[in-house]
Formats: sequence, C-alpha cells, structure tokens
Amino acid sequence: MKFLSSAFAALILSTSVVAAEPFRLIVTDLETPLVPNSVMDLALQEGYFEREGVEVELVRVQQTPSALAAIQANEGDMANIGTDALLLLVANGADDLKAVVSPNKSLPFLIAGKEEIASPADLAGKSFGIGRPGSIDHSLSTRVLQKYDVDVSKIDMVALGQPNQRAQALVAGQIDATTMSIGTWAAMPDTTGLHVLISQDDYYKAAPVVSKVNIVTAKALEERRDDVKKVIAALIKASRDFASDPNVWVEAMVKARPDVEKATLESLGEAFQQSWSVNGGLSKDELEYTTTALYEGGDFANVRKVELSEWADFSVIDEVLAELGANESLDAVTR
Repeated sequence: MKFLSSAFAALILSTSVVAAEPFRLIVTDLETPLVPNSVMDLALQEGYFEREGVEVELVRVQQTPSALAAIQANEGDMANIGTDALLLLVANGADDLKAVVSPNKSLPFLIAGKEEIASPADLAGKSFGIGRPGSIDHSLSTRVLQKYDVDVSKIDMVALGQPNQRAQALVAGQIDATTMSIGTWAAMPDTTGLHVLISQDDYYKAAPVVSKVNIVTAKALEERRDDVKKVIAALIKASRDFASDPNVWVEAMVKARPDVEKATLESLGEAFQQSWSVNGGLSKDELEYTTTALYEGGDFANVRKVELSEWADFSVIDEVLAELGANESLDAVTR
C-alpha cells in the first residue's frame, strides 16, 4: 500500500511538473521589433498571456531557418516563421506543421517617391529601387503597381539591397521611388521632397500576401491545445487593444524600446491602426492569394503545389473566435 501511495504521489508530481512547463514561443527578433511583429513581445510584457492563464516564454532566434530548426528539435511549442518557408517544407514532405494564427500577417510596406511623382501612373520612365530581381519586395510591388494599372515594363527596376539602402538612395536622389516598411519611412530623419505614393494599408489591399504565420507541431496541437488557444486569444486581444487605441501600443513600446523616439512610435501606431490581426490573421481568401503569389516566384519553380489544408488549421482559431466574437471592421474572416 505504501508503494502504491508513493507511486501515485510521484505521478501527481510528474503531472504537475509537465503542466508547469512554460509554453515556448519562438520568435525571429532578438529584441522587441516595431509593428507588427511587436505584438508577441508586448503580449508577454503587458500581461496578456498571464491573464489568459498561460505562462509563455519567448525563445529568440535569428530568422526563419533557425525558428524552423528550433521547433523541429522540440525546443519550442509554436514558432513565428515566413509563410514561404512553411510551404516549401510541406511541399517537400513535412506533414506535422500547421499554421494556426498570423499575428503579424502583413509586411508593413509602402511605396515612397519624389514629390514630383504625383501618382503611381507617373512612375513610367522612372527608376524604382528593389532588393533584387525576384525578391519579395520586387514581386509584391509589381503586383501592387499592376493593381494601379501601371505598366511595370516601363519602370527601370534598380537592385539596391536592403530597405535602408533603398531609402538612402531615395533621399540622395539616386532613384525616383522604392518600397520600404513604414518603420523605415518613420525613422528617416528628413523626408523633404518625398512623399508616400501608396500607403501601407493600400499596399496590403492591393496584394494581400500573408508573409508570416505562427505554426505548431501536430504533437503540440494534440497535447497543448488549450494552451495554443490561450496564446491565440491573448494575441487577438492585444491586437484589438492596439487597433482600438494606438496609444496603448505606443506606451507599451516606450517601455520595450526606450531607444526609439516617441514621435516615431506615435506615427507608426497611427499608420498601422487598421492593420492589426484582430481576428487572428487567417483568412482563407488571403492564404490562397498568398499561395498563388508565392508559386509565381522563382523560389517555387518546379515545387509541388500544396493544398491549403496541408499547411493551415483553422479549427483552433475558430474556437477562439466563437468565444470572443469576430471584429467585422478589420482582418476579414473567410473560410
């Protein structure tokens, strides 16, 4: 009888230890980033996860390949990764990874140019800075400009590298326009003679590519489903608060990133107000558009076409939205 009691006690202790393990969320930023990726850091900092009853630990790595390696090595329960990387993995046989939420779905891109370029149509015959031929900014901006009936073949595409390099070239007058993030635009010390040709909101509407998703393994979805739901609920609630009042995001960021000017944060908070994933960021229509757009790129040449059901699982987020209700004004929910 004593042996049975000891065994039972050991079982209870073991179960408690397992239950007490934090939920490890792998992120690809070594410090709190600017919009929209900041939502995961701020959900932790501002107690959103805690209020949902889940202890979250951020596992910081550099870039998607490291995040994928970490989750596949069981070093995390959920990982924020590039959608393109997930599709390539699934196309090559991975069948245990599913996207369950996208708290930072949109690349916060805008197109800026010289003031004399009054509209996208005026880009004909002008120079346009891109990262490289076939880069994400190049392919997306091509789609966006075509939505504005611009003949892209009449634009001189100039490969210049990273957004900050393209921004510097624009300021120096070496190019006429380029794509950059709203963070890069807001951080530019002097935009005299420049203006925004296509805003971040209009850019995403023209090319609704979901650039990043949070994935979980089949094991995590089976063994920690309640925690996955709590994490998603916390991210949605944080996103809704930031969308409702940009100052909530600004004040949280002041604590997280005191190195960034508050005026810059205020500008970013206002610019991104309509773009938060207030319903979790997983729209069937947008994910299908994303798949189509990615397969038109060179990285997906000769890659097997994957079905949405192979890489996305709407069931968890739908359970969360059934409890919270959907926000009908932003972040469309389509199935």
